[in-house]
Amino acid sequence: MSVFTPVERAQLADFLSGFDVGRLIDYSGIVGGTENSNFFVATEHGEYVLTLIERGPIAELPFFVELLDCLHGAGLPVPYAIRNRQARALHELNQRPALLQPRLSGRHVGISDASHCHAVGQTLAGLHNATTDSSLQRRSDRGLEWMTAETQALLERSEPSARQLLQSMLAVLERLQRERPELPEAVLHGDLFRDNVLFDGHHLTGVIDFYNAFNGWTLYDVAICVNDWCLAETGGLDARRAESLLAGYASQRRFTPLEAEHWPDLLRLAALRFWLSRELAADQHAEQSGVLIKDPMHFQRLLEWHRDVGVGLPLAL
Repeated sequence: MSVFTPVERAQLADFLSGFDVGRLIDYSGIVGGTENSNFFVATEHGEYVLTLIERGPIAELPFFVELLDCLHGAGLPVPYAIRNRQARALHELNQRPALLQPRLSGRHVGISDASHCHAVGQTLAGLHNATTDSSLQRRSDRGLEWMTAETQALLERSEPSARQLLQSMLAVLERLQRERPELPEAVLHGDLFRDNVLFDGHHLTGVIDFYNAFNGWTLYDVAICVNDWCLAETGGLDARRAESLLAGYASQRRFTPLEAEHWPDLLRLAALRFWLSRELAADQHAEQSGVLIKDPMHFQRLLEWHRDVGVGLPLAL
């Protein structure tokens, strides 16, 4: 959510004139991510978030609009595209696809506890339940094939210790691509880190930033979530928080024995995916001011910790 494409006040005021949101009062860029340009916008009628899409094909944007409409209709705390007076949800500003959405209440959690994790697990299961039987379809551009290619490329320029770790993950990737296990699927958030969830105290008030959403194994989404929300200060998983998140999820959507079998590998896969994407972002934006560069080594270290996974899935609650 860094600002790649700036917006002038006059441009924004003109853009907002097509909506029934009142006169522009104030706006500011949001710093904190690596994908799109985002702005907080205050008008006479309320507070909103303006997103300029910087990555991905424009043709897929209707998928995100329909997904958020689906989740909003299911009663989940998500943003959704506000239509202008011509009932259009998708727009253009500064030669970028643009969406205007309501700003959700709450704030990000810096340090999560078991209660936060339980609520996140429940909400993630709700997202999956809402889309399991939907017609929504989107293929990830950072799936197993992408991870294989990027792992091989990183392998060639890595230190010996990292090379050993990457070699072990190439074996995991090859096995998953060969077997294609029949794990439960739905539309995944794909990036449910702490900076994409809002809380008011211990009440979860919002889930944001669905631009990595795609169809896939729901367990992979759980692994991505656990890898951010449930980390111990000393490294690896904090068992109490991980068990709370998994219990929250299982209270709404039960895990299967096949998922329990693949859980360690999917934890590793989720760590690898963000190690690779952070390496890519660091390379692409190294010379670009105002863009947050997140440390790829964080997920390399986490992947090393996941050599031994001590927290299993709850199969009976």
